[in-house]
Amino acid sequence: MGSASSRDHLMKLLEPVVGAEGLDLEDVTITTAGRRRVLRVVVDRDGGVSLDDVAEVSLAVSKALDDDDSMGAAAYTLEVSSPGVDRPLTEPKHWRRAAKRLVKAEMRDGSVVEGRITAADDSGVDLTVDGAERRLDYQDLARGRVQVEFRRFDDEDVDGDEG
Repeated sequence: MGSASSRDHLMKLLEPVVGAEGLDLEDVTITTAGRRRVLRVVVDRDGGVSLDDVAEVSLAVSKALDDDDSMGAAAYTLEVSSPGVDRPLTEPKHWRRAAKRLVKAEMRDGSVVEGRITAADDSGVDLTVDGAERRLDYQDLARGRVQVEFRRFDDEDVDGDEG
């Protein structure tokens, strides 16, 4: 079983499993370290992934793998993770998921725009840059990065969307 074919097989196998948990399967990788094999399953969704989501997906994935036997008899470690803030924003869904976040957008012409995402659709993203709305088309964007913000506790979200 070549690594590409097994990855494709695992993507096909796990996509509906992860989807049933309300998440998107972003990637599956198998790495071997000595006798240890690590199966990494990367999941994401609009609004982010909680630790509970990861735990539930881990259970569902390991059950599917047990039933399917694609990992064979040898022991392996399953790691389920989410791309989090480190991943560059390169696809429309990444920008959509980062709505309301502060981002640094690198443009294809080399310039950098920093602002807060107000909306994103299939053709581009709207940012508030220094108080002004600005539209960036994906074709002009190289990539974006979510900026980590440190807020004082007294300016927590007042619209109560915690949890």
